[in-house]
Amino acid sequence: MQVHRIVIAIVDHDRLGVDEICDVLVNTRYPNDCINPQVLSAESADVGEWSDDHPLNHSNTCEAEIDRLFPKEPHHGS
Repeated sequence: MQVHRIVIAIVDHDRLGVDEICDVLVNTRYPNDCINPQVLSAESADVGEWSDDHPLNHSNTCEAEIDRLFPKEPHHGS
């Protein structure tokens, strides 16, 4: 099984605010015309066999597992 991390940018035409936009994205299958989502990047990772005990299946371990699967690259100063 795979997990995908997708980063998007949204133009907030109706000035909904970040919390409302996140709610719309999380709770709506097809965002309405008041936002314009664009995928900025996408990456996938193999998570092995899925089970109810998988770390991505629990709110207390999900974030750490995503960080493990998609480590942040160190920034190199200019």
